[in-house]
Amino acid sequence: MRLFQNCRYYPSVRPRYRELAKGQTSFAGHIGVFLDFRQNATHILSPIQERAEWAFFTNGDDVEVQKLWAREQGLPARTSMGNILKAQIEHHRADVFYNMDTTGWKSEVIRSLPGCVRAVIGWQALPSRDVVFSDYDLVVNNFPNIATTIAKQGVRVDYFFPAYDPEMAPYAASEDRPVDVLFVGGYTRHHSQRAAILETVSKLGRRYHVAFHLDRSRLCALAESPIGRMLPLAKHRRPPDIMAVARNPIFGRDYYAALSTAKIVFNGAIDTTGPDRGNMRCFETMGVGAMLLSDEGGYPEGMTDGETLAIYKSADHAVELVEAFLKNPAQRLGLARRGHDMVSTRYSKQAQWARFEQLAASI
Repeated sequence: MRLFQNCRYYPSVRPRYRELAKGQTSFAGHIGVFLDFRQNATHILSPIQERAEWAFFTNGDDVEVQKLWAREQGLPARTSMGNILKAQIEHHRADVFYNMDTTGWKSEVIRSLPGCVRAVIGWQALPSRDVVFSDYDLVVNNFPNIATTIAKQGVRVDYFFPAYDPEMAPYAASEDRPVDVLFVGGYTRHHSQRAAILETVSKLGRRYHVAFHLDRSRLCALAESPIGRMLPLAKHRRPPDIMAVARNPIFGRDYYAALSTAKIVFNGAIDTTGPDRGNMRCFETMGVGAMLLSDEGGYPEGMTDGETLAIYKSADHAVELVEAFLKNPAQRLGLARRGHDMVSTRYSKQAQWARFEQLAASI
């Protein structure tokens, strides 16, 4: 196999990534910094992380870094992003193209991949009407109900999963966890249900050490700006209790470090996921050794209420559970330990790669 994995990252990641990559002058240097930062590491396949010669990685939506590769290869300055991606695939002679950014690339790009590609696999964990899934030989995720919806478009779907990042081990060993409740995630119109629960949980900040690292939407940021406060945008501003515990968004190793300071990490699905649960936050929280408190739904095997995580049924129930676990550290630590042991073995990088090899071979 000659693997090509294409990803993307949140725009909010870029400033930190550029800071870390300052001084890098090559495409390989930039990608090396990104991989070492561990952003999206639960999804990045082990041959990529191990820098195997036959495995190529890029963030195809990163214009600056992609253009750097194009200049290194002598491509014209006006070469489109789609043609740069295809040139990379051809240059690498990839026979398996694994695209984790299915919404970012139009059908004309996917349908015109170089002839060396024999298998096109896409990761898609949310419903989408903007993707022609029939362009793919296989679409994978760890959300069975969403997979069923995608399958109705006439494409083959199968089960795949994020994995424990071995670089989490030193963070998981941390015993100094001064933050009682931590949340890290987005705050946008797609998170209205979660935002309502966050508001209730944020009130715990009056008595406990609570920190919410929120990646605001552009509309929320505008509504909270001095100019925005003069506009009729009140419904897009974060409530006072959330503002009181809000912190800047964090990613990669900075995110791992924050998780390692937390006793309890709060999680909640976004509005469009349906009954499926098991987003990458679950794997990351368990991997870094914090206790996971998450909402009701169908979880991957091994993620069991009362055994490896705690599940809340409502906002008030979440508050009750937080207070109960903070008063019972032995129970909380037991959940965290079992969660870490489970995710680091059942969902190891070795298991993830073995599963990917099976999927690729089946095409």
